Amino acid sequence: MKSLTEYLWFEVPGRRGFVNITATVEGLVRKSGVREGLCLVNAMHITASVFINDDESGLHHDYEVWLEKLAPHEPVSQYQHNRTGEDNADAHLKRQIMGREVVVAVTNGKLDFGPWEQIFYGEFDGRRRKRVLVKIIGE
Repeated sequence: MKSLTEYLWFEVPGRRGFVNITATVEGLVRKSGVREGLCLVNAMHITASVFINDDESGLHHDYEVWLEKLAPHEPVSQYQHNRTGEDNADAHLKRQIMGREVVVAVTNGKLDFGPWEQIFYGEFDGRRRKRVLVKIIGE
């Protein structure tokens, strides 16, 4: 069995943002030499997410609007978590909605996606450095 573990680092300049990391993960699959296996991509911070969807700007805008309706940033006083001196309770909730990780099958040395699927890093409390784990295992 082969395995590869790599960490990707992100520092999104704004409070929120989505970064398409598909090409980077595909490169790591090639680097791993795994032909048949699994690829885990995992956000290693509690206010960031990894998810799969379409790379379409209108959809990204719709995510922003939808997430802000579900867990609005302001007023920050509406969240007990923010009484600790933080202002990011909404980011924790948004991360919970969007998910912590994805697992993608590796088939014939490539990520085995459905139509239009791409891997994204989602940031909900940016302006600081955060990491994502990529672990690829297989034969």
